[in-house]
Amino acid sequence: MSNPNNSNHIIEVHRLNVWIGNIHILKNISGLSIPRKCVFAIMGPSGSGKSTLLKTLNRIIELYKGVRVEGKVTLNGEDIFSMDPVTLRRRVGMVFQQPNPFPHMSIYDNIAYPLRANGIVKDKAELNNAVKYVLEKVHLWDEVKDRLRMPAGKLSGGQQQRLVIARALALKPEVLLMDEPTSMIDVVNARKIEELITELSRNITIIIVTHNPQQAARISNYVAFLYNGELIEWGPTRKVFSSPFNKLTEMYVVGRV
Repeated sequence: MSNPNNSNHIIEVHRLNVWIGNIHILKNISGLSIPRKCVFAIMGPSGSGKSTLLKTLNRIIELYKGVRVEGKVTLNGEDIFSMDPVTLRRRVGMVFQQPNPFPHMSIYDNIAYPLRANGIVKDKAELNNAVKYVLEKVHLWDEVKDRLRMPAGKLSGGQQQRLVIARALALKPEVLLMDEPTSMIDVVNARKIEELITELSRNITIIIVTHNPQQAARISNYVAFLYNGELIEWGPTRKVFSSPFNKLTEMYVVGRV
C-alpha cells in the first residue's frame, strides 16, 4: 500500500471496523491519513463500503439501527468518538447524493436557520452578509439574489445541491464530506460542482465518495480504493492511477472491476 508522508494530516484512521447488524461492512481500515486542504476521493465498486466510511467520519453512521463501530479516527489529533456528535458534525459537514435543502423554507432561511440555531450569527446585518458570502462562494448569488424569499424546493436540482453546499459552508467546517454529490444532477451542473469542489479545497478539506474513477482522476489530489470493505490502496491520485501498487486497483481504474 502506498504510504504518503504522514505530516500535515487532518484525519487519521486506525483499525476501523464497522458492522451493521451481523454484516461486517468495513474491515480493519488502517493507515489512512487525509491531508489538509485537498480533494480526497474514496472510490470503489458498489457495496465496497465507501459511503459507510464517509458516514463514520462524522458519526452519522451511528444514527442507523444495529451499527457497531470499533477503532480510532482522529480529527486534528482528537478522537472523534470522544467528541460531542453535534460539535463534530459542525466541524465535519456533509453533503448527500440527493440534494436535501429544506424545501418549504426560503433560500435565505436555508442558510440563516442553521446560523441562528447554532448561535453563530444573531445580528440581522451580519446574517445578511453571511448569507450573501456563502451564496457567492458557491456561485449561486447572482442566480438567486432577487428571489431569496422563494422556497428552496423551486430551485433546479443543481442549484439545490449548491445551496446545500452553501448551507454546510455557513457553519465554517474544517472538513466537508460529499457522498456522490453529482450523481443525481445533469452534466452541466455536475461540472459546475466539480469546479466548485476544486475551488473550495484551497481552504478546507473535501472528502468525496465517487463510483466513477474518471471523476476521481479529474478532481482529486489523493484517492483511496476500497474493495469488499477493505482499504486496498491510497495515495496521490496521479500515482495511484499511473502506477497502482495493487493489481485490483489497476483493474478498477481501467474499468475491469
